[in-house]
Amino acid sequence: MRVTMIGTGYVGLVSGACFADFGHDVVCVDKDEAKIDKLERGEIPIYEPGLEALVAENVKAGRLSFSLDLAASTPNADAVFIAVGTPSRRGDGFADLSYVYKAAEEIAQVMDGYTVVVTKSTVPVGTGTEVEEIIRKTRPDAAFSVVSNPEFLREGAAIEDFKRPDRVVVGAEDERAQKVMRELYRPLYLNETPIVFTNRATSELIKYAANAFLATKITFINEMADLCEKVGANVQEVARGIGLDGRIGGKFLHAGPGYGGSCFPKDTLALVRTAQVNEAPTKIVEAVVDINDARKKKMADRVIAACGGSLKDKTIAVLGLTFKPNTDDMRDAPSLDIVPALQKAGAKVRAFDPAGMNEAKELLGSVEYVEGPYQTLDGADAVVIITEWDEFRALDMDRVKSLLKAPIMIDLRNIYRPSEMAEAGIDYHSIGRP
Repeated sequence: MRVTMIGTGYVGLVSGACFADFGHDVVCVDKDEAKIDKLERGEIPIYEPGLEALVAENVKAGRLSFSLDLAASTPNADAVFIAVGTPSRRGDGFADLSYVYKAAEEIAQVMDGYTVVVTKSTVPVGTGTEVEEIIRKTRPDAAFSVVSNPEFLREGAAIEDFKRPDRVVVGAEDERAQKVMRELYRPLYLNETPIVFTNRATSELIKYAANAFLATKITFINEMADLCEKVGANVQEVARGIGLDGRIGGKFLHAGPGYGGSCFPKDTLALVRTAQVNEAPTKIVEAVVDINDARKKKMADRVIAACGGSLKDKTIAVLGLTFKPNTDDMRDAPSLDIVPALQKAGAKVRAFDPAGMNEAKELLGSVEYVEGPYQTLDGADAVVIITEWDEFRALDMDRVKSLLKAPIMIDLRNIYRPSEMAEAGIDYHSIGRP
């Protein structure tokens, strides 16, 4: 089939490359000329394991191309995907749908013949109806259907998630559109991947509900971690004990400094605002948003306490800046709250992240960036692990001790065992463990 993907950001580029790998002819369209130039040269603008090779393979095979020209890419398309950003609006937390609406107008102006317009972007309930109205108003004579097809991609594992998903959700109001979507996802259908067909409103809400539920699990185990510290329990064992219950499951039960990233913060807030407008307030999700924001802000207090109550004139080594490993994404990362708080308390911060330092330099001021974990530790008064990159999981503790002024480690991701750190002579502080 012929597919046009509007937007070459995280969702658009991964989805476009994977659809091409399924055998479809895909054109990824963007207005950013510099980005399209890079993609045509084989340069990938985001960090995602395996994506560069996947893009190169499908470009070489002639199934994937990039363009600035929507008019030339859309008329022959069976499906046109809208995969543009929907960031939180400043001041009120509602999703900014201006890019979605603009894409709908431009699609209407250039499509020719029956076209399925698919919202891949995360959008509030009712957006599909608004997109349909925009297209109908722009082109009253057009033959088209509007479909909701939310993405459930984890950064760092996006290709696997697209090709071997738990499920595919499709919100379509007519059988003709369903038929097109079935054909697009035919390789997954043959692999017996569950494909959930529903109406648009339900599909749109499924995305927000899923992210809000996962954010709630993270927030719940973080609160249990705080309780564990008060009563002498071990949060990792609590998580395992409840996670083995099939009704609960063990995923997203890892205590830490709070969730961040491109999805959970903005989607939970957008769900809260949508619920309030529709007079069906989601009190649980409201609490999750508030608790998570507060948690990230108070993580620096743990560092201050571990360093004797003061950071004045001290150097703090920070390992990991991105919101999670295997991505360069700094959006709403806990480090954006923790690092400034450490600096405000008087500390000099030296940091290393395997992929996120270029992004971090635009967001964090007065940080010394170095190339490697051990360089970060050299002469520091303490080390803080914020992101659990694999290369931080097996540090040479003898070398760590020799480089630090004092052997103090604050591990906000619980990647080491307290007993082993005690044997190594490390003054070790973690989350929710004795």
